[in-house]
Order: sequence, then C-alpha cells, then structure tokens
Amino acid sequence: MEQSRRQFLKNMSVMAAVLGSPNFLVSRSVFAEEQNISEWKITGSHWGAIRAQVKNGKVIDIKPFELDKYPTEMINGIKGLIYSDARIRYPMVRLDWLKKREKSDTSQRGDNRFVRVTWDEALDLFYEELERVQKNYGPWALHTGAVGWRSTGQFHSCGNHMIRAISMHGNSVSTTGDYSAGAGQVIMPYVLGSTEVYSQGTSWEIILKESENIIFWASDPIKNLQVGWNCETHEAYEYLEQLKQKIQEKGINVVCVDPVKSKTQNYLGCSYQYIHPQTDVPFMLAIAYVLYTEKLYDQKFIDMYTVGFDKFVPYLLGKTEDKIAKTPEWAEKICGISADKIREFTRMLVGKRTQLIFGWAIQRQQHGEQPYWMGTVLAAMLGQIGLAGGGISFAHHYSSIGIPASGAAMPGSFPLNVDEGQTPKYNNTDYKGYSRTIPCARMTDALLNPGTSIECNGKKIIYAPFKMAIFSGCNHWHRHSDRNKMKKGFQNLETIVSINYSWTATCRFSDIVLPACTSFERNDIDGYGSYSNRGVIAMHKLIDPLYQSRTDFEIFKDLCRRFGKEKEYCRNMDEMMWVEKLYEDCRNENKGKFAMPPFAEFWQKGYVLFPKGKPWVRHADFREDPELYALGTPSGFIEIYSNTIANFNYDDCKGHPMWFEKMERSHGGPKSEVYKFWLQSVHPDKRLHSQLCEAKELRETYSIQGREPLFMNPKDAEKLGIKHGDLVRIYNERGQAIVGAHLSDNFAEGVVRLQEGAWYSPLDEKIGAIDTYGDPNTMTLDIGTSKLSQAVSANTCLVNIEKFTGVAPMPNGFTGAIEVAL
Repeated sequence: MEQSRRQFLKNMSVMAAVLGSPNFLVSRSVFAEEQNISEWKITGSHWGAIRAQVKNGKVIDIKPFELDKYPTEMINGIKGLIYSDARIRYPMVRLDWLKKREKSDTSQRGDNRFVRVTWDEALDLFYEELERVQKNYGPWALHTGAVGWRSTGQFHSCGNHMIRAISMHGNSVSTTGDYSAGAGQVIMPYVLGSTEVYSQGTSWEIILKESENIIFWASDPIKNLQVGWNCETHEAYEYLEQLKQKIQEKGINVVCVDPVKSKTQNYLGCSYQYIHPQTDVPFMLAIAYVLYTEKLYDQKFIDMYTVGFDKFVPYLLGKTEDKIAKTPEWAEKICGISADKIREFTRMLVGKRTQLIFGWAIQRQQHGEQPYWMGTVLAAMLGQIGLAGGGISFAHHYSSIGIPASGAAMPGSFPLNVDEGQTPKYNNTDYKGYSRTIPCARMTDALLNPGTSIECNGKKIIYAPFKMAIFSGCNHWHRHSDRNKMKKGFQNLETIVSINYSWTATCRFSDIVLPACTSFERNDIDGYGSYSNRGVIAMHKLIDPLYQSRTDFEIFKDLCRRFGKEKEYCRNMDEMMWVEKLYEDCRNENKGKFAMPPFAEFWQKGYVLFPKGKPWVRHADFREDPELYALGTPSGFIEIYSNTIANFNYDDCKGHPMWFEKMERSHGGPKSEVYKFWLQSVHPDKRLHSQLCEAKELRETYSIQGREPLFMNPKDAEKLGIKHGDLVRIYNERGQAIVGAHLSDNFAEGVVRLQEGAWYSPLDEKIGAIDTYGDPNTMTLDIGTSKLSQAVSANTCLVNIEKFTGVAPMPNGFTGAIEVAL
C-alpha cells in the first residue's frame, strides 16, 4: 500500500511538471520513464544511413549504419536538428499580416514577431490567400517551385507534396534550373549534348587503373562526398583512399588546380597549382595556345568528333576583334601562373592518359558558362574523351558519382503532378503575357522589376508582378545572393507562406509559417546510393512529431480538404500504404533482375541491397561510333563552336568559349583597388547547405565565438592586426557581417572563405543591418552569369575585412520566433 502511494505521488509530480511547461506536448511519454523502453531503429539521411537508439520516446544515441565504412561526423548533428531551439513548434502568423492581411506593412518582415494560431486557422488563412490570388489576379500572381534539397525520403518529398497540392487548386509560376550548377546545366547540352553536371561518370575503378594524370580542377570530393541527394553510401571514399596510396607510390600524378589548398589536396598529399580566383579561362586558353602552336593536340580526334574548331582558332591566335593572342605570357598577368609553368603544365598533360575532373564552383561566377566550355575544348584537344581513364567529368564530387550503378530500378516518389483526367479548381491558363517559368536565380530581380523582360537561353522571359509566394522545405534566404536586395524585393509580395521544421531566415521573412516535422518523425523509404543504386533503405520513424508539427503529407492533405480535393490528393491512401506501394512497385520492376523480399520482411530488416554494378566509361559509346551514338548537341558532335548560341547574338556568351572580364575580380582585377579580398562561398564541410546549422553541438565544433569561421591567410591577418579567434567585420557595398577569424596557410593572400549555408541572422529587419552570425550571401553579387543561363554568380564577390571593435551583438538566428499576442 505504501509503495503504491509513493508511486502515485511520483506520477502526479511528473504530470504537474509537464503540464506546467507550455513547450512540450503531454503524451504517453510521460509514463514511459517507468517502463524504461529502449530500442534501435534504422533510418536514412543525406549524411548516410544510421541506427538511432530511442528511449522513452526520445533519441538518445546515433551510430552509423554498419555497412557504411566511411561515415561522416555530420550524423552527430541529427539529435541537434531534432531537438533544436529553432524548431517551429506551432503554426504562426506574422503580427502585422494577421491584422491587415495583404495590406500589411511588408517592411516589418523579418522583425520576428509572430502570433500563435491553431492549425485550422493557419490552413484557413493559407487557403483564403490562394483563393484571393486566383480570383483577383490569376496564375501569374502566384510563385511556386521554390523547393530545395528537401529531407530524404521518397514519399515525404516536400516539394512534390507542395507542388501537387497547389496544382490541384490552380496554376502558378515556377522556376527552372538550380543554384548548384545552373550555368553548367544550360551550356553543356550545347557542347556535350547533356547537362553533364548530374551525369554518371567514369567509374573510379577504371580511373585508378588507367589514368596517369588526374586533374581536380576546383573540385573537392573529400569534402563534398559526405552528402548525397538520397541516402548516401560513401562508397567513393574507398577509391579515394586507394588513390592516396597510388600517389604515395608515384603511380598516378594528381594535381589540384584551385585558389586554395582543398581538403582533397591535403588528404591526398598531391601536387597543387595555385590560380588567381575567377581566372581559369585565361589559364585554359593559354594551355590551348601551347597545344595548338606546338602541334601537341590530337588533330584526328578534333576532325572526327568535334565541330567548330576552325572558328575557335582565330580567337586563340589573336586574329579576331580583340587582336590578343592567348599566349602563356598574356595569361600569366591575369591568372598568376608563370608562362613557363603554363607550358610545363601543358606538356604534362600530353601523351598520357589524363582525366580532367571539374567541380561546380567555377561555374557559379559571372560568365560561369565559359570555364566548362573551355575545359571541354581542352579535353577534346587532348583527344581522350571516351577513353578509359581519360576525358572530362563535371560531377565526381557529387553523390558518389563514379560508383557503378547496379542497374536496379529504384523506388518512385509521391506524384508531383495532378493525376491524368483531373483538373485544378481554377484552371486559368491566362498568364497575361508573363512567363510561366523564370530562372530560379532571378527571383529577386523579378520581384523588383515586374513587367521587365530578359533574355535567357534563346527565349524572352517576362517577369510577372507576383503577389504571393510559397516555400516548402526550402531555405530560400540561404541560397540566393545579396540579402539587402532580397529585403527590398520581398517587400513587394503581399503574402509569403513557408513550410519547414526550423525557424530559418526564410520563415522569419514570411507571413504564414507552418511546422513540418523532420524526416526522423515519419515513416518512409529511400534509395540507398543516388547513383550506385545499391539498394533501398527503410526510414523508420524514430519518434512522434514534436510539438504541433505534421508531415507535409498531412499538411497538404488538410489544405486540399478545404477545396474538395483531399481524396484525389492522397488517392485514398495513408502514409504506410504509400510507403508499401512505393516499395512494392520497385520490387515488381526488379523482378527477374534482383530478388527483393516482400514489404513486411524488408521493413523488419530495414534494408535490401542490390549487387554492385559493372565499371563504365563515360562517352565511350560516342567515341566508338559517333554516328550511331551521336551526342545530344544540334550537330551530334562536340561543339567547340555553337551556331545556336552564336545566333542568339548575346554580348556575354558568344559562339565559342572566351575570356570575359568580371564586374569585380581580385589580384588586379576590377574593384580590387577598393576591396582587397575575394570571398569564396563554398559548400560547407560540416553541414548540408543550411541543414544542420541549427544543430548547436555540431555548430560549436567549428564556430568561433558563436560565429561562422572566416578562413584567411595569416599574413593578411597580421597586416590587419587580426589574430586567430578574433571577431572581424567583413563587408562591401552590399552588406556586412560579424564572423570569427580562422587563420590557415591553406588560403592564399587575398583569398578568404565563408562557407555557404550559415544562417542569416541580421541584427534587425532593416535594410543594411549587420548579420550577427556570418552568411556570405549578405555580401554576394546578385547578377546572372550571362544571358544564356541567367544562373547564380555568387563567387564574383570582393570584400574588405577589419577587426571588430566594441561589444558584438550575440547571434540571433537560432532562437525561433518572438511569440506575441494579437
């Protein structure tokens, strides 16, 4: 009797404590402590597959999936992501918007004052805005397509759910391209017949066996292969480990061409060729000049597999309008590599099997199309495209490309489009002459300049005067350039809706914010290996959705219910029915090729693996028979000169690759007398873009005084009186931020790095406010690469740096919204 009384009082005290805390939902987990329930569950992520220990309804430990031999430390941020202070706990609406709706003071966006509402109230407001925009304006007034890397999982793909649901209500304006490889994916179909940037590459096994030279040109696979589009396998690291051994044994010559000593160069211990930022094209042109004038190029390959070389040579020799021969002496003054070194580098490439491996960074600059085009010309002049261990790649740093594909069919996803035979509630297709799609990187321009037309890839794009925008699983205020320009542009929108699990800057600058749950709070499946197709992994729900968060499926199903499309949206299936369907569809497609167990057996085990694929050589079929296996270019051959592009008559992208000076460039280029440093904003080392930046314990392993680290050369720092660990102000005419100085000899003088994805944390909502944490896009340039692709030019960016004095405001981007009463 006494034991029962004590237990009763203990339970009552637990209940009282939980009920007194408004930040947690009261659930059966209150009593789970007494049961001491603990289990390990399997799931997947962009950072790899994991097993998570769940005890009493909480994730307490994470360990790598046993088949992942090279796990990344990013998985240590998963608990921090789930339990972040930045989690969106309830549906919230911006204070002034809730008072005045579309007539609100949009200059207040970003002041972080939100009112908590119920789910019904929030979805009613969302639906009413969709109705208002479609009725009063039309499809041109609604901007969608703003989705990003999303969370892993084939069913719970947030972009698919948003686009499908909104499409059932009415039409809208979407985007083309992406921020990762926008210029490359437009230029390469004209040159090599496909986007190339997302194409499977020659297998690492073959490269290690056949290559004599490997050139990592602005490519850092050791850093970037930690993440993948689907659940990452990290299989490529085994081959990079073998490559390191071959370098030590002098079996392969490897050179990294880069303004900085990359993580890959440091790991491999290979040769390093410094180059001034944004000057890769002059270096390449000088290489081509030496190849041509010294008759070192493969003329037979040029004659058989390419078109337009004869139109390129006069430019190379200085016999066109500019009258400048692209000699090593000419290039030396621009790229910072001596003429003798250029000739030595060129001769190193000749007569040996050479694999050129490019990264995406050099196409994220003004005229970003040119280095990819020119790189292809070099590969063609060397004559090794299509040979084992030779040729060119633009993607070996991405999602373990280079691991042979199994050949298996992979799971499908939740349908993106409206089902056949169905029509939207508002099937208005009158866009009033405005374009139905715009280049994604021109979003702010469209908001600032409605009605303006631009040239893009042979077409005229006319910006619509958007009234409403929707962002789902997308931190748009991370990926786009020039934050203060964005503030001005977004003030022209009447309504912004964001669906996410954390209070990103995008949510802070929105009007209606809906809390989605993380991928660890729902059931799903995912492909294991984005390109290797090594299998299928079960994504077991680790815990119930925290606070009032919901799956995207439930959010948009409830929205569709408001206009009578709920059953059409979900096809009368719930979450687990969809997960089982996607798996069984995959299983049926693989019958006769791979044996897959029934769903129940798979779900219990947690994964199914497919046999490894066979090694493969990119472009080998084209080399074998260029007529039978013609490329997708207009001519079917490699186009060194493109008649199609030439006929566009663009002044910033002509018929063959060329050197164009930048609006701003360090080391003697434009504006370098005013701004002394080139700002490199690369993919981060310990997060995926902005994902995991909110994970406090992981962030504290690299931040300095709570700020994003600014990597810089010690000599530059000494001149400015800056020591390692100091706070510094980085700035230009576009913006300013407080960051922590991280001094390293990996960075040349005049070159600094801020990793993109740092959460934008402005001191206040005002234009020009200092960023308290260190988002590089506070300062980056927002212009199109050229009229061809209109892609992002973030790496065309100069800044100044000074030691920060005074009392620095604390970073304010990770604390969530300020909840106020209406």
